[in-house]
Amino acid sequence: MNLKIDSELKTAFPDLTVLTLYISGVQIQKRDTDLEKFKIAVTQQIRNEYDLYTVKDHPTFRAYRDFFWSIKIDPTKIRPAAEALIRRILAGKTLPCINTLVDAYNLASIKTRIALATFDADKLDGELLMRFAEEGEHFSGIGMEKTLMLRGGEIVVSDKEKLVAVYPYRDAGNTKVTEKTKNITVVVCGVPGVNKQELEKASDVALEYVTRFCGGTKGV
Repeated sequence: MNLKIDSELKTAFPDLTVLTLYISGVQIQKRDTDLEKFKIAVTQQIRNEYDLYTVKDHPTFRAYRDFFWSIKIDPTKIRPAAEALIRRILAGKTLPCINTLVDAYNLASIKTRIALATFDADKLDGELLMRFAEEGEHFSGIGMEKTLMLRGGEIVVSDKEKLVAVYPYRDAGNTKVTEKTKNITVVVCGVPGVNKQELEKASDVALEYVTRFCGGTKGV
């Protein structure tokens, strides 16, 4: 499944690049012993590589933070996804256990510092479009108790009939990955200042981790 960037958004952010990855035939469990062991290994690597007080200064995280500021999101309150996960580790907390697919792509995000959004592909209708939100559009994100009314101007991802994400930090509840999901679409979330090669690496790592712990085959 492809993702198109609307011309108005591309004009505002000409260096914005986003990739997609489709994986079919995944088998998702609540928990996997080998995955839990891998989490421990990745956690130790992160604690050896980063410091809680300077992690924000890594060039990739700085690029995400700068982008957040440019779209009027305070990254000290809503942190870029990979940075938030790494900070969780550095603060001595364990990584969340959602299901084997979500946990696997979270690890890929941690390893590559790139934000990843993943959707149940069978709940998507048509190609994805990234664009500016219109005033009054409604969005219901994962874990949100109330539907959010958008003010207009936020960056969103939609299919033909609905919003599936507020980019690049919140995904919709109605397309989330569950243990019943069989096919997924991964959006590799770039921002200006992060080059395409970094996104391609993140896509490769996501494919590696997902298929390692959930099976599946890369599709088009």
